[in-house]
Amino acid sequence: MKTTRRQLLGRFGMLPLVLALPKWLRAGPSKKKASKLVILHTNDTHSQIDPFVANHTKFPNQGGVSARAALVSEFRKNHEHVLLLDAGDFFQGTPYFNRFHGVLEMKVMSALKYDVVTLGNHDFDIGIKGFMEAQKHANFKFVNANYDFGQTPMNEIVQPYQIIQKGPFQIGIFGIGINLNGLVPTSNFQGIHFKDPYQSARDVVTQLQERNCDLIICLSHLGYKYEDPSKPSDVNLAKVVSGIDFILGGHTHTFMEEPTKVKDPSGHDVWIHQVGWAGVRLGVIEIEDKNIRCSQSIVK
Repeated sequence: MKTTRRQLLGRFGMLPLVLALPKWLRAGPSKKKASKLVILHTNDTHSQIDPFVANHTKFPNQGGVSARAALVSEFRKNHEHVLLLDAGDFFQGTPYFNRFHGVLEMKVMSALKYDVVTLGNHDFDIGIKGFMEAQKHANFKFVNANYDFGQTPMNEIVQPYQIIQKGPFQIGIFGIGINLNGLVPTSNFQGIHFKDPYQSARDVVTQLQERNCDLIICLSHLGYKYEDPSKPSDVNLAKVVSGIDFILGGHTHTFMEEPTKVKDPSGHDVWIHQVGWAGVRLGVIEIEDKNIRCSQSIVK
């Protein structure tokens, strides 16, 4: 059944949060200010290809690739400049992963036309060799700035950042990953070395600023925040690294009704957002003129 725009908008509550504006919104009049950019994002989908069953205690009939695809398609039909991103852990969690070893997830995300994704710890559950086989079916880009892939094959396919042009918008997107030690068997990431996430982020933000990006997005799999304040997290990343506009996170499966706003060292507002897990929510950021709206859609 066709979804109308009224029905689509009814699926999520708009949260009109106007914060410190990205570069092009702070500038003078331009074509960019007359255009609209929509950023859609997911995290920790964990091989949830099908929706949850009707009697599921938390997410009845929610999630599933078909429903997500319908929502994404509706946004693309109604908006010219749409970006689709993922913050990692697209592998592991259902028998589909055990049977197809990540190939199905790559095919599905390619069919949805994801633009850029980062890696979570579970994306190493089939090791480097398994990942390299699965990624042959990926038609999107992988980013991570704080894993040194050394001489591993992943060095050829995972870049620190990507710059994506959506109409008049030049968008820099980079990835930051969690320390894999203790989360993943060492043999699964042999040859990959963890680098300081904060310094890695500073280095790549500088490069993106030098490339004159209008907007800088971090896809993070550090986790939203922890009881231990010294542990690397999205909140800490925003506090210590200047120049990031949005941190779209994962790992902690945090359902955020609205984004958290954190001041970076230069006084710039950073938006942090995460949309739970299993693909039951689709994060939506709409930027138009001097308004930024952040919302989430129930995938159903």
